[in-house]
Amino acid sequence: MPAVPRPRPHAPGRLFSHAPVERIVVLIPTYNEKDSIVRQVTTVRAICPQVDVLVIDDDSPDGTGRLADSLAEADPAVHVLHRGGKDGLGRAYLDGFAWALEQGYDTLVEMDADGSHRPLDLPAVLARVPEADLVIGSRWVAGGSIENWPPHRRFLSVGGNQYVRMLLGMPVMDATAGFRAYRAEALRHVGLGEIASQGYCFQVDLTWRFVKAGLRIVEVPITFVERDTGASKMSRDIFVESLRNVTAWGMRYRYDQARGLLSSRARPGGSARR
Repeated sequence: MPAVPRPRPHAPGRLFSHAPVERIVVLIPTYNEKDSIVRQVTTVRAICPQVDVLVIDDDSPDGTGRLADSLAEADPAVHVLHRGGKDGLGRAYLDGFAWALEQGYDTLVEMDADGSHRPLDLPAVLARVPEADLVIGSRWVAGGSIENWPPHRRFLSVGGNQYVRMLLGMPVMDATAGFRAYRAEALRHVGLGEIASQGYCFQVDLTWRFVKAGLRIVEVPITFVERDTGASKMSRDIFVESLRNVTAWGMRYRYDQARGLLSSRARPGGSARR
């Protein structure tokens, strides 16, 4: 099993969004989460009553969408976005982002519905939002941890993040994390129209866009808890997509890096020997 890497400080980056943090929405995508959605939404609202919640339901056949509607009827801060069917995590979040940006929220938070992202950690994530464009709830920085994960899941997560850092040179310890807060201005700046990634690769894709834009990213330690209800959405197709995309991005990045180095040495005054 890969060792958990030592944390490295981030490059400070430039803070793109200086807007006050006034309107926050927590986006919770769902597909067959009837056993956990009520608990997750009500706990988020109890711990952070200042935030709104948007449940993004992919027409769950188990009735999750109907449960979400009942929560929205009882609490005006809870909203539901019904989608036509299961279309991938990335597309669900993009639809949620579009809704939230149109509604004028300044901070958009991603959280899972199954309880693996603890509402107890949400205040710590939100506390860092004023000083960052992206705050990641990280399992792999000092103080972060995972509970009840089997060894193969830990291997995939640690190894996957090491692979991302090796190929892309990103100073982020947990680029695959799904518990995170974005500033709305920064999301608009990096552009969402070209994103086609699904699954966990969606998280890497957005993180990479923030890094390339030179924006400020902060990682906050969280405790990730393996779900106690329902089934994991991780599949072979999701894993293959992530591996393929990250490899392609990394090869392009390293190629451009090498080409830039050779070009600079070839120019008059460069360091290449003649």
